[in-house]
Amino acid sequence: MKRKKTKIHLTMASILLLTFAIFTVLVRVVDVRPVGPQHTRVGFATVNLYVSELTGINMLWYDITDWLGVAVIAAALGFSFLGLYQLVKRRSIKKVDPGLLLLGVFYILVIAIYILFELVVVNYRPVILSQNLEPSYPSSHTMAAVCIMATAMVQYRHLLCGKRLLLILLDIWSVLIIVVTVVGRLLSGVHWLTDIVGGLLLSSALVMLYISVLESVSS
Repeated sequence: MKRKKTKIHLTMASILLLTFAIFTVLVRVVDVRPVGPQHTRVGFATVNLYVSELTGINMLWYDITDWLGVAVIAAALGFSFLGLYQLVKRRSIKKVDPGLLLLGVFYILVIAIYILFELVVVNYRPVILSQNLEPSYPSSHTMAAVCIMATAMVQYRHLLCGKRLLLILLDIWSVLIIVVTVVGRLLSGVHWLTDIVGGLLLSSALVMLYISVLESVSS
């Protein structure tokens, strides 16, 4: 039964990753027009421009999502310190919880993907926030919020087994951060709609991959 669940999660991860790859290619080739700042070319220009003009620029939402980003990083640091604590106390990396070790690898993967898309630019932001154009695809805030908070929910179930009320509260908090970050990032006007969609597809694929690998090493 557990192997079947692992296989399902791995299949979902593969489908989502393939969907992200196809979507990224489409962003580069479908309805590409110079509608961005400094005439930067943007895929799905009609849809992206419509949503961008509809939302406008809202710096309040930008600030809210930035502060939520701090909460997301704090969650990641909390798990990192817990893994380090176990390593120091148990004096062997083999005795650290497999889920925490895997989470460390997962965080490194997320950071590597972030750097990749900073170097390989698919889209620039619809607005110039500083003096220079900034890469915006996929939305890094969306990716970080989904990746870190969704995997946190998985770890909470292992670390806080039996503490039902606390788990419910942490789940509500985690989901709230994800939803507000995704919606808020779009409403802030600092991302194209396709940036948000790309971020959701990629982060969902990575979370499914994490869950499937965790189930494999835990079986």
